[in-house]
Amino acid sequence: MSLPTEWFDRMYAAAEDPWGFRERWYEKRKYALSLAVLPRPLYRRAFEPGCSVGVLTALLADRCEELLAWDPAGAAVRAATAALARHPTVTVTTGRLPVDRPPGRFDLVVFSEVGYYLDPADLESTLDLLQETLEPGGDLLAVHWRPQVEGYPSCGDAVHAALHRRTDLELTARHVEDDFLLEVRRNGPARSVAQDGGLR
Repeated sequence: MSLPTEWFDRMYAAAEDPWGFRERWYEKRKYALSLAVLPRPLYRRAFEPGCSVGVLTALLADRCEELLAWDPAGAAVRAATAALARHPTVTVTTGRLPVDRPPGRFDLVVFSEVGYYLDPADLESTLDLLQETLEPGGDLLAVHWRPQVEGYPSCGDAVHAALHRRTDLELTARHVEDDFLLEVRRNGPARSVAQDGGLR
C-alpha cells in the first residue's frame, strides 16, 4: 500500500524537517548534482510534487520562470510557503499523487524522493500523470534513494526501473551512486546539451 497522508503528518509532527534536508551535506550535494544535470539553464514552467520544506524548491526557483510545488502534509506546505516567501514566482499548495492533478502542462517535472512511497499501481498511475503533464520536449528529473527502507512500499531502483520501461521518455543524463540514482528523461527524442546549444 502507498504510504497515507497521515504517515507524513506524523513525521512532521515529530520534527519540522524530519529528513534533515536543510542541514545534511548529503542532501546539499545531491541538490547541487540535481541542478547541474538539468540540461537547460531556464525552464518556463515547472512542477515539483513532494516539495517537503522547500529546500530544493528554493534552488529550482532560480532556474524556473514559474514553479508549482506540492506536498501532501499541511505542515510541510506551511514551512515551504514561509521559506519561499521571497520567491513570488513559486506557488506552494497541498497536493498528493496520483489522486490530484496539477493545472496545465510543464517543461520540467521534478520527481525527487517521492516514488518509493507509492505502491506499484499508484507509481504507474503517477508516472502516467507526470508524463501527461509534461510538454513535448520537456524534461523529467528523477532522483531517489536506493536502499530499501523498512515500511516503504518500494525503493529507488524499482522506481527508476518503472521509468526505464517508458521508452518514450528518453534518457538524456544519468548519475548512479550506492546511495541514490539521478536521471533526466525527455518527453520525446533525446538531445544532448551540446546539440541543444548548436555545438553539434
